[in-house]
Amino acid sequence: MLRVDVTKNLGEFAVEVSFASEGRVTGLFGASGAGKTSLVNMIAGLLPPDRGVIAIDGDVLDDTADGVHIPPHRRRIGYVFQDARLFPHLDIRQNLDYGRRMNRLAEDPALWARVTDLLDIGGLLDRRPGKLSGGERQRVALGRALLAQPRLLLLDEPLGSLDEDRKVEILPYLVRLRDEANVPMVYVSHDSGEMRQLATQVVMLRRGRVIAFGGVEVLPLAAASSAG
Repeated sequence: MLRVDVTKNLGEFAVEVSFASEGRVTGLFGASGAGKTSLVNMIAGLLPPDRGVIAIDGDVLDDTADGVHIPPHRRRIGYVFQDARLFPHLDIRQNLDYGRRMNRLAEDPALWARVTDLLDIGGLLDRRPGKLSGGERQRVALGRALLAQPRLLLLDEPLGSLDEDRKVEILPYLVRLRDEANVPMVYVSHDSGEMRQLATQVVMLRRGRVIAFGGVEVLPLAAASSAG
């Protein structure tokens, strides 16, 4: 379970969010400026809350009352950004192995085979990021995050920089991740179509507040509520 109960003041904007999700994919949905990325950065440990608690399966990552703030590198949370952020000087094999090496994890050939097969990236290993399509780069970024063996995967608008053809290409891989990877995910998007395909629970945000929480059936009502 992911439990979030936080407040964060960001100048004239404030995030005040509370929810507890047991979903395989918790969707954070809302218009630009709703506070989605700020919330994900708090879960990742990149942005400490002013007040509140963040916990995964009972393991407390932030608790301002007790002075707890676990640094990002100790949270075992994978983060995939809108741009893949691969290292251009490394080939794909080296990019994929980066998270494992940085976390000083033992090599796991079975996990390597499972992830490269799941994302269909085994044929890309000797290439450089500059030779890949946008969809291929995002699949490699997903693979790198999974190979670091996270207990939670954060995906912040991972399809946001892709054209429609590339989105159609990568969505099935995200569905496979949800169904087969056995890693809970937080998926950030303002696209209700993506949410309907991927999310199992949805947190609807508007101006830093939760306006709806539940299954994907909340999307039509909440989308109408957050318009404008």
